[in-house]
Order: sequence, then structure tokens, then C-alpha cells
Amino acid sequence: MTQTHNLLKIGAFAKLAGTNLRTLRYYEEVNLLRPAARSNGGFRYYRETDLNRIQLVRDLQELGLTLEEIRDLLAKRDTTADRTACIARVQEALTAHEEILDTRMQHLEAQRSNIREAREKLTQCVNCDVTPSQENNYCEPCEKTDECLPSLLSGLF
Repeated sequence: MTQTHNLLKIGAFAKLAGTNLRTLRYYEEVNLLRPAARSNGGFRYYRETDLNRIQLVRDLQELGLTLEEIRDLLAKRDTTADRTACIARVQEALTAHEEILDTRMQHLEAQRSNIREAREKLTQCVNCDVTPSQENNYCEPCEKTDECLPSLLSGLF
């Protein structure tokens, strides 16, 4: 009989993970997450620490990675033969994750900069008598400065 003490049945694990059985089964199917054990009847059991893997998948999805890309990144766990190779592969995965975060942060900072630029221009619009409309091409270009609007403001007008 498979040892299942200190393991969670799939239902309890799904609840803790904030997901459903179908997602967990799909993650197993696409090699994102494997149960720690199976009972003789085929029931899946997970370690509580497998919640960390679920959270990592969510974090990487939030960064825009596909499940296939995530699987490739996380495949380091399954290809390790020795301790040195294991540490090197995990280091590679952490570096890749950090690079993805850095890229995402650059994009977010660019968006923040666009918001600041739009707000600065909007302060000029407060005292303007012109209302953006189709007739005035939604204030593009600005009637006061004859300049193009910041892209974010143009998209909102």
C-alpha cells in the first residue's frame, strides 16, 4: 500500500490551492505538477509543499507565460540526476524567472510613466474650453499647443 500519511487527498489539496480537481488533473497531464503518491485505488495525494508549485505556476502565468513555457521552465525538477546538476538547473530557472520579472517591471514602469505624462497634460486640459469629440478629432492635436496628446490620454479621449 502507498504511504499517504502527511499527504493531502486531491480534494483537500485543491481547496487549499484555491483551484479545482480538473485544473490539478490538467496540470498533471501537461507535466506541471505530479501527485506525490497514488493510492492503490488511483486516488491522487499531494504534499502540502506542492502548494508552492501551484503558486509559482500562477505567478508565471501572471507574468504572461503560457503553460507550455512554464512547463519547460519547471522541467528542471524532473531532469536532475545529481545534486550539483540539480542546483545548477534550479539556478537557471531562478535566473530565467528573474529575467521575466525584470522585463515585466520595465513594461510596468513604462506604463506608469505614460500615466504620469497623461496626468500632466490633463492638468492643462482642465482650463481648456474644448471638449474632446469626433468633430475635433478628440483634441488631436491639442488646440492650445498644436501638439499630439500623450498616447494614453489620446486613447482615453
